[in-house]
Amino acid sequence: MTLQALIFDVDGTIADTEEVHRQAFNAAFLAMDLGWNWSEAEYMALLRVSGGPERLAHYVASLKASPAEKQRLGGLVPAIHREKTRLYYELISDGRAAARPGVARLMNEAREAGVKLALAATSTTANVEALVGAVLGPKALGWFDAVASADEVAQKKPAPDLYRRIVGTLRVAADACVAIEDSANGVLSAKAAELYTIATPSRWTATQDFSQADLVQPSLDKPLLGVQRIAALHAARATRAA
Repeated sequence: MTLQALIFDVDGTIADTEEVHRQAFNAAFLAMDLGWNWSEAEYMALLRVSGGPERLAHYVASLKASPAEKQRLGGLVPAIHREKTRLYYELISDGRAAARPGVARLMNEAREAGVKLALAATSTTANVEALVGAVLGPKALGWFDAVASADEVAQKKPAPDLYRRIVGTLRVAADACVAIEDSANGVLSAKAAELYTIATPSRWTATQDFSQADLVQPSLDKPLLGVQRIAALHAARATRAA
């Protein structure tokens, strides 16, 4: 099957945003007088839980507190996450994140080659729009034939819902698409949707299990991954599967 679409995860894949997310969470905790502060090591472990509200709920469940207090804190999760999202938008708009190596180059190559582009984000639609505009430019959202966020599907990664939604919107076969991810949950999601999957782990996800990915490398530039090479790798996988 000929390569027809590249589907990019957003946070951690098109830009190393996890430190900005961590800062936004901690700023929200301070603003709401919660007394929490997530260290880098703590946040790295929490990244194994997909989705901000789910991450917060997981953290609350792990606290040494009474059942009544956990219930009270659990009820605050939506408000905490709204404040965190507002603060994240401010930080991203201030230029706190940059595109990862090779991302803009590969996207431009795909556009020139007539390969469709899509985004499959675990974060909210507002976060996606803020990040893409900040790191790729104000017109970049127009590059994508489909954009789907976690708030649009029933189950987040590692469930395949997000990728299945994207493939359906693109109106292409799953085996004509390649997913690019930075996390183990993202890889599992794309593979469950039957996509060829490339993993480019960030420093936040480098210790995760990427054994299910079809290809793992530090970035899209190390070694250089262009549309032609991706198409060749994708075609080779299809040939072996035939």
